[in-house]
Amino acid sequence: MTPPRCSQTLLRQTLAHWSTMGAPDLWLFAYGSLIWKADFPVLERRMATVHGYHRALKMWSRVNRGTPERPGLVFALLTGGSCQGMALRVPAQEVTTMLPSLWDREMPNPVYDPRWLRCRTTQGPVQALAFSLSRRSPNFTGELHAHELQQIFRHAQGRYGTTLDYARQTLEQLRHLGIRDRALEQLMHRAILSA
Repeated sequence: MTPPRCSQTLLRQTLAHWSTMGAPDLWLFAYGSLIWKADFPVLERRMATVHGYHRALKMWSRVNRGTPERPGLVFALLTGGSCQGMALRVPAQEVTTMLPSLWDREMPNPVYDPRWLRCRTTQGPVQALAFSLSRRSPNFTGELHAHELQQIFRHAQGRYGTTLDYARQTLEQLRHLGIRDRALEQLMHRAILSA
């Protein structure tokens, strides 16, 4: 039997790995709300691409964008394809206070798999911390029917607001950066038609 995942253990492992990398600062790969809501010090932002993963609104959210009774959705990195986003450089002296705070925001439940991914930027590659999701996770939605998505977009709301606002803000920020996410555009088009 697999032992239950522990958020604090994942945090300690991530901090320990970062400390062995010898990097002066920590890079984070932002592909969802971290693009438009990085509430921590950022020294540098770079347009970045990760290969082998793609952005997908296919993770149940029972705290941030929904409730246990009416789950919402949030983005995750799933294997396959590629993803354009932002690489954010956090100053080394801020990491030990910033990362626990970020963990509280991103990992209220230990659902994401923290990974160190190679990000391609115009200024060269960086190794960045990213939050991915296994398709074996019980929080992976799989394919949702149009009716299910409509209900989620109409009703799901958590401590940070609605699923619909979250998806809309992410799409607007991606467009502002010149990033085209056709899958998200189609999803939002369906959501607007169903509203």
